[in-house]
Amino acid sequence: MRKKYPTDFKAKVAIEALKETKTIAELASLYEVHPNQIANWKKQLLDSVPGIFSNHRDRENADKEKVLECLYGEIGRLKVELDWLKKKQSIFGK
Repeated sequence: MRKKYPTDFKAKVAIEALKETKTIAELASLYEVHPNQIANWKKQLLDSVPGIFSNHRDRENADKEKVLECLYGEIGRLKVELDWLKKKQSIFGK
């Protein structure tokens, strides 16, 4: 059965690993956690650090740009369909 650790414990161990005052093996024996687990927590911490400092507006702007891109694509498809229907309408004389 897998052991689940609280997030504050994971953060504490990952920060200790980042400090590099002790080796991962020493931390593993101190906290009774497998060294690979500590390395994974350290990597997760390092990967999430840039997101902490990102501005909320930056994320909103990125979301808005994705929505605009999707909407412009839809407008383009609808314009092509409308042009096609107009062309077919003139062929059948209505």
